[in-house]
Amino acid sequence: MSSYDAIAQLYDPWSRSVTEDIEFYVDLAREAAEPVVELGVGTGRIAIPTAAAGIPVIGVDSSREMLRVCREQAELAGVAELLDLRLGDLLTPPVSEPVDLVTCPFRAFLHLADDEERLRALHAAHRILQPRGRLAFDVFEPAPDDVAETHGRWLEREPEIFERADWDLVTRTLTLSVRGPQGSATMRLAWLSAPEWQALLERAGFEVEAIFGWFDRRPYSGGEDAVWIARRPKE
Repeated sequence: MSSYDAIAQLYDPWSRSVTEDIEFYVDLAREAAEPVVELGVGTGRIAIPTAAAGIPVIGVDSSREMLRVCREQAELAGVAELLDLRLGDLLTPPVSEPVDLVTCPFRAFLHLADDEERLRALHAAHRILQPRGRLAFDVFEPAPDDVAETHGRWLEREPEIFERADWDLVTRTLTLSVRGPQGSATMRLAWLSAPEWQALLERAGFEVEAIFGWFDRRPYSGGEDAVWIARRPKE
């Protein structure tokens, strides 16, 4: 059972202010051959706008409840026929058909516990991609002031929805808790530096095409956020 099952109804209100990445991922999908794969599709925050642009999406998630909400939202948006939703995880996504684009938005790779899992997930994405296909994802590495301002405190992220971050700078892990009227959950995230992510991508057989500091494609300069685009080389 996924920890997200308990907050499937809470997820969209919790993340309602997160919109800056949608256009970035939709634009990548427009550039790719159809269909595209989204790992960690959740409630369809990005997949539904992608489908609304006329692009078929294979969406994979480990939470049955999040997928259920995604189906409902896709039906309301009139794009259900363009979403192929599949239950599965980042390590063994149930996708056999080769595709031109795999995305893993909203820091979902941070749910991977260690380098062994990260490499398994990157190898899995590599296998899905056809030659010259692209993998796009975003991650973060927290800044000291962010840690200091949020550590161990319940903060109201959205009306009646509270979030608590417990940071461990030694193990580089974040225990993130959320609670609201429609559920509560706690999850563990783990972060890496940008050079470490680049090394893992190269070990998994990728060529790094770009690393941005934000979704407006500004160059990465060592900040908290890193947005990656990597290619499977031509064979």
